[in-house]
Amino acid sequence: MNQEFQPAEANLRYYPEAAVGGFPHTDGEIEFYLRVGSLVGPESRVLDLGAGRGQWAIEPAPATRREVRHLKGRVREVVGTDVDPAVLENPTLDRALVTELGDPLPFDDNTFDLVVADYVLEHVAREDVDSFVAELVRVLRPGGWFAARTPNKWGLIGLGARAVPNRWHTRFLHRLQPERKDVDVFPTRYSMNTRRALRKRFAGHDVYVYGHSAVPTYFEQSRVAWHVASIFGRLTPRRLDSTLNIFVRVR
Repeated sequence: MNQEFQPAEANLRYYPEAAVGGFPHTDGEIEFYLRVGSLVGPESRVLDLGAGRGQWAIEPAPATRREVRHLKGRVREVVGTDVDPAVLENPTLDRALVTELGDPLPFDDNTFDLVVADYVLEHVAREDVDSFVAELVRVLRPGGWFAARTPNKWGLIGLGARAVPNRWHTRFLHRLQPERKDVDVFPTRYSMNTRRALRKRFAGHDVYVYGHSAVPTYFEQSRVAWHVASIFGRLTPRRLDSTLNIFVRVR
């Protein structure tokens, strides 16, 4: 077990197995990245779209979560892009570039075997969706994969985020997650955050979308809020799971 990481008290209360390895059986990050890792090999080129500063490798986390997510060294190259210059300091990348959301990606056609966008789709504006998808398909080789996680528009996180105006997001998230840095907070759009919208946008390709109700980490600072969110997650139907996991195989 990673001795630097201690699960939140609420986590241990409702997920006692977190005492073994530091993560619960519902850990969405491990579930997602195990699948991502199965899609690449030593010769794969990977694009981490919206890679940020790589906080998952810097801040305390279970060792298993870091191991399954860390692709650098397991593949031929990991390239990262982000609108924030903090990406240039990301230690999990072989190469990093600053790009503007909505601009063409600075790569040749058929460059990558895998593109990962972890909690990025919710920030894409409606007017940019078509060009965003077209660029993803363009830079992927035929048979390559696009893998993404994003909040479900009709799940607890999506409903809560859309209820709070973007100008208040930073203040609101500080109440829920006091340790979260301002640099990790971005405006949300929710223009492609339903199963129907995703299948429409990626029509002509193999689209696999499924819901996942992970540990409600947004609420782990409050035992009461955590308990309410956990009950909500267990009682809601799968169509309303908090997170959508998306895998698209490009034809």
